[in-house]
Amino acid sequence: MMKVGMYYRNSDVRLEIQPVPTVGDGELLIKVMASGVCGSDLLEWYRVKRAPLVLGHELTGEIVAVGEGVASFRVGDRVFATHHVPCDACYYCLTGHETACKTFQEKNNFTPGGFAQYLKVSGRSVKTGTLKLPESISFETGTFIEPLGTVVRAFRNLEVKPGESMMILGSGLAGILFVKVARALGVGNVFVSDIDGYRLERAKAAGASFTVPANEALPDFIREHNGRLADKVIICTGALSAAESALQCVDKGGTVLFFAVPTPGETVAIDFNPYWRNDIGFKTCYGSAPLDSIQAMELLRTGAVTVDDMITHRFAIDAIGEAFRTAATPSGTLKVIVQPNG
Repeated sequence: MMKVGMYYRNSDVRLEIQPVPTVGDGELLIKVMASGVCGSDLLEWYRVKRAPLVLGHELTGEIVAVGEGVASFRVGDRVFATHHVPCDACYYCLTGHETACKTFQEKNNFTPGGFAQYLKVSGRSVKTGTLKLPESISFETGTFIEPLGTVVRAFRNLEVKPGESMMILGSGLAGILFVKVARALGVGNVFVSDIDGYRLERAKAAGASFTVPANEALPDFIREHNGRLADKVIICTGALSAAESALQCVDKGGTVLFFAVPTPGETVAIDFNPYWRNDIGFKTCYGSAPLDSIQAMELLRTGAVTVDDMITHRFAIDAIGEAFRTAATPSGTLKVIVQPNG
């Protein structure tokens, strides 16, 4: 038997007992050593309709059982694994839109989830969604491969060029990862806005050129320090006000990226005429594909991006409810790590 964190809603995540998954042909069993609480785990409107369930998709651990037919892994391997991967054969995969793949969006290859002492990995996630961790990457650092991979994918989609200016709205974990990758890739001025002073301090420490409270006149602030508006504007919060502010911050020829979106049903009124005249583009980015995970791991392995300073809290699986309550409190919190076997 094993302990799991069973999600009912953000305020009700319970420690429960389940059987350890049985491994079949082509499958892996991982002893989970670290599992990060993702911002998407806290999207109650999205999660509660499937509750109760065991969440957790930012995880690392040690392989303790290998199914028949698996040649790439052996017992004792330290690994990172992701719960969904593309099919690599459909039109969307073949044209570089892997996260739009139906298999990617609908097939979960984890049983039960990362907030458990043991996890079964099946399907395509064994072949293309599980990576051996280099010895230089700790279990905790490895939990950042998935979130960092989503940011790596966003940079590729945005076609960011060295020296360009960037405005990031929202200074949670994703926003600060954007700052760190921007610095690694030679972006020019990096602006960050947020409603929370603690998170603005963390963005500045991560390398942001300028930070500004979200309730200030953001376009004026950017012009004052950059001479013009930003080339790339990235929305890293689901607040509707952030989406509305972002539209005012982008320069001619620039791009607005929706990395996070408002709650379903919330809409933004846009007069497209000025964006049409000024060659301004809009993009979205969701999830990370296997290449993104590989590149994210390489950034961590080489030290081009460091993340250990972002871990603010650690909890045993017995305190899973407290872990979720802490992660849902923005001030004073960035990354919450659950240690199911710690």
